[in-house]
Amino acid sequence: MRTLMTGLAFPEGPRWHEDRFWFSDMHADEVISIDPTGGDRRVEAVVDHQPSGLGWLPDGRLLIVSMTDRRVLRREADGRLVEHANLWALAPFHCNDAVVDAHGRMYVGNFGFDLHGNNPLATTTNLIVVEPDGKARVAAEDLAFPNGTVISPDGTTLIVGESGAGRLTAFAVDANGDLSHRRVWAQLPEGCVPDGICLDASGAIWSACPRCNRVLRVAEGGTVLDDRQVAEGDQAYACMLGGTTLYVCAASSSRREECRDTRSGSIVVFDVAVAGAGRP
Repeated sequence: MRTLMTGLAFPEGPRWHEDRFWFSDMHADEVISIDPTGGDRRVEAVVDHQPSGLGWLPDGRLLIVSMTDRRVLRREADGRLVEHANLWALAPFHCNDAVVDAHGRMYVGNFGFDLHGNNPLATTTNLIVVEPDGKARVAAEDLAFPNGTVISPDGTTLIVGESGAGRLTAFAVDANGDLSHRRVWAQLPEGCVPDGICLDASGAIWSACPRCNRVLRVAEGGTVLDDRQVAEGDQAYACMLGGTTLYVCAASSSRREECRDTRSGSIVVFDVAVAGAGRP
């Protein structure tokens, strides 16, 4: 394990794009990209209502989930952020992670409950799909905190981590972007819950598991193929492959004020055997 970057508030929503590692420093309200050495750091956008999931339209414009006002923002060529979609009527609570398919559809999860309040984790919610023109609808219901999401390279399968159920759930993706044929792709080991996830070229999924301070490489069916642990006192919240480098977003807490005060967030990297699957 190597530490690439420190002093972050709460890194989340990582993506690999145009040979750079992108992520949302959620509690610092910034979208950041870095080169593989970590030496070239760029603030790509400032989002007042907490950025999370990221993706790109086919024409290269960046999409950003704005969590607490439940919107998707679009960065125009001149750098302006404009509203791409308003999800307030569809998302019961804060929006979070997302994935964009090759057609420009963005699938957006949401907490479904107040994570740091008194509502039970058993509350289920939906996964929303946003079309390239910004029109949004519910794509799947009755999900236990839909979080990290991936789409197979051929675009036919979407897999989402249900943090509230400790499992990865797969759907068939229809031609119009609708989801069907729901099934359990993998149940994680007891005590581990999926947060951010990424897909490798062999079809296995790396899942960050904050409760067990690890990132697990899991095959369909649930067999754990690899297991990497972050530093003691940290929790692994999300991960992304850039080639055969696994980038992991880590922090000691997810609470906003604590994260802003301690700046304990970091990006750590591991060398792995199998490269990322590529877009999306």
